[in-house]
Amino acid sequence: MMDHRVVDLPAFRLAGVIARVPMQFEGENAAIAELARGITEAQRAEMHRLMDAEPRHVINASWDSDTDFQKEAGELTHLIGVPTTATEAGEGLELVFVPALTWAVFPSDGPYPADMQQTCARIYGEWLAEAPFELDGYRMLSFSDVRADGTAYSEIWVPVRRGEDR
Repeated sequence: MMDHRVVDLPAFRLAGVIARVPMQFEGENAAIAELARGITEAQRAEMHRLMDAEPRHVINASWDSDTDFQKEAGELTHLIGVPTTATEAGEGLELVFVPALTWAVFPSDGPYPADMQQTCARIYGEWLAEAPFELDGYRMLSFSDVRADGTAYSEIWVPVRRGEDR
């Protein structure tokens, strides 16, 4: 069984910038990198001001995949932002409601982004097949603390619920 923890979180919002981007399983997604480069200093300051919910990091969130994250095809909605309890956000940031959910949280620590992407593949390809959980919607949160040597500590947060037949 993969290293993980299970966390129950109350409802919160994500405040950030959003774009539809191509689904890509490996390497840097150029559209996401461009979205990140487009974040202004004022938006960064507003995100840090709003960040008051778990996980307390600038996160990447993905949902609404054309292929339910099963194929490297189509597009998905991607947000770079922060978890917040705020009901308003300034500086051109969008707010996305996230209901109260149970999250399976998977750490990874190694070459970035390869190690994080391999962990993600194992979650969907191995862990979900064996765990007493199933996906609770198709959304995912992640953050990475990238080091100067090209490695990173990352966490991948996947919403889950107890499987009915497990």
